[in-house]
Amino acid sequence: MPLSPARRAAFEILRRVDEEHAYASSLLSTVDEDLRGSDRALCYELVLGILRQQLWLDRVLEHFAKRRLEKVDLPVRLSLRIGLYQLRFLTRIPPSAAVNDSVNLVRAAGLQSAASFTNAILRRAAREMKYDPTDNVSDPIEKLSISTSHPAWLIERWAKTLGFEDAEALARANNEPAPISFRLTAKTISGDGEPHRIIEQLNAAGAAVQPSMITPDSWRVCGQRTALLRDLASAGLIYLQEEASQLVAHFLDAQAGDRVLDVCAAPGSKTTHIGSLAPDAIIVAGDLYEHRLRILRELAAAQDANILIVGLDATGPLPFAPASFDRVLVDAPCSGTGTLRRNPEIRWRLSPRDISELAAKQSRILKQAAEMVRPGGRLLYSTCSLEIDENEAVAKSFTAEHPEFEPLLLAAPLNSNGVLGLGTETGAIRTWPHLDDIDGFFMIAFQRQG
Repeated sequence: MPLSPARRAAFEILRRVDEEHAYASSLLSTVDEDLRGSDRALCYELVLGILRQQLWLDRVLEHFAKRRLEKVDLPVRLSLRIGLYQLRFLTRIPPSAAVNDSVNLVRAAGLQSAASFTNAILRRAAREMKYDPTDNVSDPIEKLSISTSHPAWLIERWAKTLGFEDAEALARANNEPAPISFRLTAKTISGDGEPHRIIEQLNAAGAAVQPSMITPDSWRVCGQRTALLRDLASAGLIYLQEEASQLVAHFLDAQAGDRVLDVCAAPGSKTTHIGSLAPDAIIVAGDLYEHRLRILRELAAAQDANILIVGLDATGPLPFAPASFDRVLVDAPCSGTGTLRRNPEIRWRLSPRDISELAAKQSRILKQAAEMVRPGGRLLYSTCSLEIDENEAVAKSFTAEHPEFEPLLLAAPLNSNGVLGLGTETGAIRTWPHLDDIDGFFMIAFQRQG
């Protein structure tokens, strides 16, 4: 029996996520042209669902296999996860199809000897559908860790900072599909009547787009993920960008004629958004690696965004005159814990040490970027992390060492619902997956005095 194209594609993506540390979202975007609609939807569901439920799936499989899953060859491990996910989470798929395709995946990987092992485990799992690996776990942190498939250290960390109830709500929200959102690009905004036509076309195609409840001039897809959406994005007329991510350019608040510097710009989501909001600003965008700068150039060209691109290392002295920019953005490299709905594999790659190392790097970048801000100018620091170490702690350390920079009180910008309460006591902005149904972001602005 031939293998299902969706399951074969999901297996290959999961293999590359594991072996190459690739990102599932990037790999999934490449399968759109190769699979028909139903197969594409199943592939997306399998890949993201398995990465979100990985720990829970592995505990169930270890129970039936009577061994630790890390001792099982990767192709077998992936095939087992694909089969079990379908048995437990996809009720429309017959158990026999789920089991047989997983066995065929093992055979296709050249591991014929493991086919009977895979078959036996999944058939037992199909018979004992009520088994729950958390039933005999008494420790609340461990129980929540398994039930939501998050590392225990991360659950414990959130429970200490947010409280257990919010930590649980956050972890469960991370396992929900993230909505698709987009903005109109500079190319579209400059076209006469084009924005209105694009929204009409998407609605007619079944996308059912609605204005964002959070972000001005942003749209959320509430209906189908249509081919038209992909075509418009390919043409540079819209840009798929998460709603909280879009807030960054609004808070930078670049004006016509401003000199703007984005020191960690690639791949260019926020840089090109700044360009669309302030087309008459002079925007300089930098990043360290040439391949990332190439992506930034291509994105800017596709959107007709006028951006000057330079290679730089933001952790060291920058190649510009001090105090030469009106607006400086530090969208710092971070742990990404606010994006686990979209990038579930991140949770399996992080360690507590990573967060402390990133916080030190973020502080170095912020210090260098501050030198570029003119008196009266604005410095914006943002991350897509939920961790205090990378956010409030970095900001507090910066203000202690740079008294010439005063934090600004940020208010959520106006949208169709008025002003939303995203601010914090310190004047920073926080967004949360479980509270706001958008990615977790931190944003704080400083004004240079004197």
